[in-house]
This record gives sequence, C-alpha cells and structure tokens, in this order.
Amino acid sequence: MTVTIYTKPSGCFGCAKTKQKFVEAGLPFHEVDVTTNQAAFEYITEELGYSQVPVVVYDKDGTENHWSGLNPGKIEQIIAIEAAAGRVREA
Repeated sequence: MTVTIYTKPSGCFGCAKTKQKFVEAGLPFHEVDVTTNQAAFEYITEELGYSQVPVVVYDKDGTENHWSGLNPGKIEQIIAIEAAAGRVREA
C-alpha cells in the first residue's frame, strides 16, 4: 500500500488539510511537490487529467484509486481500509 500526495508548497489549503488528515490518522504518505518536479506535474495533468492539487494516489495491491482536491470522504475511506488491515500506526 502506498499513498502519494501531489502538492504545491504554499497557499494550498486542500493540500495542507489532506496531509493533516493522513498525519492525524497515523497513515504514512509520500509527498511530491509538483512545482519542482516536472515529471510529477506531467503525470497528474497528462496521465491522470487533473488541473488542481492536491492529487492523491492510493495504490493497494496494484490497483490505483486517485482523486483531485480536498475530499474528506475519500480520505476517510482510505484510512478505514488501512485501519481494518492493521496498517494505520499511531501519529
């Protein structure tokens, strides 16, 4: 299982809140700054088709689930899946 959050460093409320939700749940994630990583920017815009950050990519058992923007329902869904699997650690 991996969670990758594509963000920009400042002025992104959705980015900050998304990361905060995962941190509070103790669920590890990898953060990628799309303002300094051209390949990541191209991935989220050209491959995934998104035009805003954050973009969250949840990869579990080779299956990707992804979305763009602050989406508390999806975040809670991922946290619940990982908690049921015993993979959420204490923050």
